[in-house]
This record gives sequence, C-alpha cells and structure tokens, in this order.
Amino acid sequence: MIIDTHCHLDFKEFKEDFNNVLLKAKNNNVFGMQTICTKIDEFPKILDIAQNNSNIWCSIGTHPHNADKEMHITKETIIKLCLNNKVIGIGETGLDYFYENSNKKNQINSFLKHIEIARITNLPLIIHARDADNDIIRILTEEYDKSPFSGVIHCFTASYELAKAALSIGFYISFSGIITFKNADEIRDSCKKVPINRILVETDAPFLAPVPYRGNRNEPSYITETIKKVAEIKNLTLEEVINITTNNFFDLFKRAKL
Repeated sequence: MIIDTHCHLDFKEFKEDFNNVLLKAKNNNVFGMQTICTKIDEFPKILDIAQNNSNIWCSIGTHPHNADKEMHITKETIIKLCLNNKVIGIGETGLDYFYENSNKKNQINSFLKHIEIARITNLPLIIHARDADNDIIRILTEEYDKSPFSGVIHCFTASYELAKAALSIGFYISFSGIITFKNADEIRDSCKKVPINRILVETDAPFLAPVPYRGNRNEPSYITETIKKVAEIKNLTLEEVINITTNNFFDLFKRAKL
C-alpha cells in the first residue's frame, strides 16, 4: 500500500477527471493520499475532498507564497479548523526566498505561527523550503529548543545541511519525482544519506511529474517512479521501500486512519 503524502487534489488541473485520477492511483497501488492546503481561504474545498473519500486526508495552512494575503488569519481560527479528524497536518508553511512572492518578514511570521499551531494541536508541520536554508535551520533549531514539535521537509531540494538539522530534531525528509531528473545528483546524494526510516515519498501533483512523465501533469499514480528511484538509491526492493515509507507516514501523521 503506497501513500502519496503530499499532493494538491483541489487544483484546477484535476477538475475535469478527478474520479479517473483516483481510480488510476488505486490501480497503481496508491491507496492513500494527503491533499495539501496552500490557502486557508480555500480550505473548505480541500476538506470536502477529504471528507468524501475515506482514503484521502488533508492539511491546513498558508503557503509562504500566500503569506502576505493571509496574515489576518489568526492562530485561533486555524486551531479551530484542526478539530476535524480529517486534518492530519499543519501546512504547507515555510520560506521561499527564490520567488519571494510574499515579504520575507511576513513569511517568517507566518512560519512561526504555524509552528505554534503544530505544538498546540500536536499535528506535524509540513515545510516548504526554497533558497532559505539558513533561516529555516535557525528557526527550526531555536523553536524546537523552546518546545518540541514534529514535521517533514516536503519535496526536498535543499542542502544536506538542512536535512541534517531537520533529522537532528526528529523530522522526516520527503522526496518527490525530482530525484528522477537528470540534473538532480545532489538530491539523490541526500536521499542516499537520509536513513530510510526517515524518508517519505510524494508527488506534489500536479507539479513535478517524474521521468518518464516529465512535462506532463503529475498525478498520484506516478509516485511509483519515485519509489523505484529511492529503491535504487538505497539498494532496497520496491516492496521494502513501500512498506517502510508507508509505515513512516503513519508514524508521523498519527491522526491518519484507513
């Protein structure tokens, strides 16, 4: 049983053939998915998908790209929305200095708010990290020292220094189809170094379709290509990678139930 730990099933790319996408996933042994929130304002649609499908869960949070637009949303509002058992994670949150679609200060303040929510709800944090390694390492280290919380660095493309810092506080590292890309040697090297009991797999669909689907819309059924690459890198069988990464998912996202 494979879990796509991070996808965006509410995005417009799936509007026309949503049910077929779920069927293709099931036929490819993908029996669980977490659909990720990037805007609190769109959470009702995301929750609706989760509530109408027993094998789909969701998160709640504001993507760093949207931090400027959602600074007005209070911690208390988000915590109240977390009471639904279909909500299993907080995010995606984090920092993105590559695009900097939101002010850096607002991104940091939003990130800190999500960390506090993760502590209060005891739900794991889902972190987006791009070109902001130093600030993320600093914030994670300082905040964890104050009071612990759990989480994952999703769609890992950062330096191994960030991976080490995250692993040192018990976080997981999630790899996407990027590890199948020709120019992703550094990410494959990180995958080799990260212990298998700390690895998750994801599609980040509809983005980042793996080889041989690169350039097309990504979808949960394609996660098998990422699993094959992880198995190759770690010198494990497909079955071993599937079993371990699925167990890792349920160890981290403890609220998820099938």
